Amino acid sequence: MAQLLIRNLDPEIIEYLKERARQNNRSLQGEAKALLEESFPISTRDALEISKQWHSRLAGKIRGDSARIIREDRQR
Repeated sequence: MAQLLIRNLDPEIIEYLKERARQNNRSLQGEAKALLEESFPISTRDALEISKQWHSRLAGKIRGDSARIIREDRQR
């Protein structure tokens, strides 16, 4: 696995990360890793699963004509 070195990080950020790590029962490195992983975009597989969940939630439901609603709103 790759490693990352971040130089010249503001001391306030380090203190914030240390406090957050303490609250989450993690090491400083573990907390930084968790934050980086959380900020990474969802994977294609995750996106596909979310899409399938929404599709099943919305299947068979009657939806209104949004074009009509937009048209009415513009006329006001």
